[in-house]
Amino acid sequence: MQKASLIVLSLIISAMCGCQSTRVRPTVPTYPEPHPVALDQGLSAAAKTVLADALVAPETEVRVHAIEAIRLTDPQEHSADILHAMRDPQPQVRFAAALAAGDLRLQESRSILLEMASDTSPNVRVAVLYALHRLGDTHLSHELEAFARDASPLVRGNTAMVLGMLGEPTALRILKVMRLDQNPAVRQQASEAMWKLHDQAGLEDLVALSLSKHPDDQMIGLIGLAEPRDSRVRQRVRNGLTADYPEVTLVAARAMGMLGSDEGYGLALQGANSADKRQRQLAAFAIGAIGRPDSQPQLRKLMADPAPDVRLAAATALLQLKPASVAQR
Repeated sequence: MQKASLIVLSLIISAMCGCQSTRVRPTVPTYPEPHPVALDQGLSAAAKTVLADALVAPETEVRVHAIEAIRLTDPQEHSADILHAMRDPQPQVRFAAALAAGDLRLQESRSILLEMASDTSPNVRVAVLYALHRLGDTHLSHELEAFARDASPLVRGNTAMVLGMLGEPTALRILKVMRLDQNPAVRQQASEAMWKLHDQAGLEDLVALSLSKHPDDQMIGLIGLAEPRDSRVRQRVRNGLTADYPEVTLVAARAMGMLGSDEGYGLALQGANSADKRQRQLAAFAIGAIGRPDSQPQLRKLMADPAPDVRLAAATALLQLKPASVAQR
C-alpha cells in the first residue's frame, strides 16, 4: 500500500529549513531500465527489525515515524503495535496510532478509541473521531465541525486533514470556509483535503503552491497534488523534477512514484548518495513510492546509514516493495 500520509510530510517539511541554495542540474538524470527481481527476505527481515526497534524507541518523534511506517507498509501485521501505541504517554504518538487504527478499520480498537474520546489533547480527539467514523460509529463525528473552529491552528489543520481522509463530499461545506483561514498552514491543509474530494479550487491552490518561490510550499503542493492518485496532474508534478532545490526534486520524484511513474528514479538514486542526510531520507521515501524491487541494493546501503531517520525511511521503503512489481513510466 503506497500512501503518503500528511504526518510524514509534516515531519519532512519541518526539517527543510535551510534548503540547499545551489541549483540542481536542469535535466532529470538517466537511470537504468526497471527489471523484476526477487525480494531479499533477509533484507526484509532486517527492515522489520529496524521498524520494531523504532516502535519502542525512547524518542517520541521516532515512535511517530514508526507508526507512520506501519501505515505506509502493512498495518494488518502490526495491529497489536497500533493498539499499544494508542496508550502511549505522548499525544503525538496517540494521534498517529488513532489515525492508523482508522485507516485499518481496526475493530479491536473501538473500546480504546471510546476511552480516548475524552483525551486531554484535542488533536488526539480529532484523530479518534476519524477512526470511529471509519469504524462506522458516527455519533461523535459532528464534533469535527467545532474542531474546525478551534483556537489552535494545529487542531484546525488536523481537522481539515481528516475531513479529506474521510472522503465524504459533504465535508466541502466546512473545508471551503477553512480554505480562507487566517493561518497559511490551515489553508494549505484545507486545499489538500478539498482536492482529495475532487474539488477544483483545491486543485488550483495546490498547483499555485507547486509554483511558489518557496521550496516548502512547492513540496506541500507536489505531494498534495499526487495524493488522490489522479494521473491528470502528472505533468504538473513532473515539472517539479527540475526544480531549483534538491529537496523539491526528491519530493517530486516521490510524488511521481505515487502516480505510478519511475521518472524520478534517477534523482532518487542521486539523493541516496547525497552528503545531506535530509536528502538521503527524502530519497528513501521516493524509492519506496516508486516501488522498484531492483532498488534493493540502494536501500540496503541506506539501511546502514548513520542517521536513524534515514535508516527508518529505508526500512519503510523496503517494506513497501512488492514481488515482481515494475514501476510504470
